[in-house]
Amino acid sequence: MSLEAAAASARGGFACLFSTADEYESALITERRAQGRYTQGRSYWPLVLFAGCALIVAGTVLSLA
Repeated sequence: MSLEAAAASARGGFACLFSTADEYESALITERRAQGRYTQGRSYWPLVLFAGCALIVAGTVLSLA
C-alpha cells in the first residue's frame, strides 16, 4: 500500500499545474502584473520622434526653396 502511495506521489510531482497554454499565459500575466511590470509610465519617445521628423521635413523644405 505504501509503495502505491509513493508512486502516486511521484507521478503527481511531474504533473503540470495548467491544463492549457491559455491558463499558463493568464497566470503568467497575472503574476507579472502583481510584480508591477505592466505599469504604464509617461513616455516621451513619440513626441521626440515627431519633433525630429518635423525638423527634418522643415530642413528639407528650406534647403530646396
